[in-house]
Amino acid sequence: MLTTFPPQTRNGYASGGVTDQRTPFNERWAGWYVTGRPGRNRHMGNKLVPKRDDVTPTVTIDSLEGRFDLTGYPSAYSDIVALMVFEHQTRMTNLLTYLTWEARVAAADRQPITNLDETVRELVDYMLFVDETTIAGKIEGTSGFAEMFAAQGPRDSHGRSLRQLDLESRLMRYPCSYMIYSPAFDALPPVARDAVYKRLWQVLGGVDKQRQYARLSLADRRAIVEILRATKPDLPAYFLPVTA
Repeated sequence: MLTTFPPQTRNGYASGGVTDQRTPFNERWAGWYVTGRPGRNRHMGNKLVPKRDDVTPTVTIDSLEGRFDLTGYPSAYSDIVALMVFEHQTRMTNLLTYLTWEARVAAADRQPITNLDETVRELVDYMLFVDETTIAGKIEGTSGFAEMFAAQGPRDSHGRSLRQLDLESRLMRYPCSYMIYSPAFDALPPVARDAVYKRLWQVLGGVDKQRQYARLSLADRRAIVEILRATKPDLPAYFLPVTA
């Protein structure tokens, strides 16, 4: 998923870069329509000729109705919440795909997975939103996507779900990727999936106390484990209730 700036010269090339949950908002969505209310989060969408050093106010629109012919388009929205979820999902899918590929190549060569610990650590950190950029105030979509997405579950006995959104200080209410329920995650070769689970528990169980994991509060870690224990059938038995 790209943010794209127009060429600086007639024969030049467009420039930009990949965006995901780590990207500051003021670098996102150049070249995109963005519908919804970003609050105090300034972004680059909805500008005819976006520039990298642009500091003009964000252009906020609720719908694309009346702006151009929408015939053939599935929606009159390019919802800001949907874009944020999509950004998370694109990189999460890439990380799962890469780990799966490395595991299958290693199995074919009858060799250990190259850089397994490093690859799994990168995936789990992203999965737990450890490196997510800060949201500065409430973000609101106008298409109904947020409500539809959050309603999908699965939920634990307290009604909690990894699809519940926060949208005030971070994307997710419980910062663990809903992609743990995806076919891509379930298709990880056993050795890779086991390594991911072990790393998840090291962080969620409080075994790894490195500074970057301080943003995962005890309440966050406890809730995530409780939700996973109730909704993820193949979760290893060592995922015990979190107490510290």
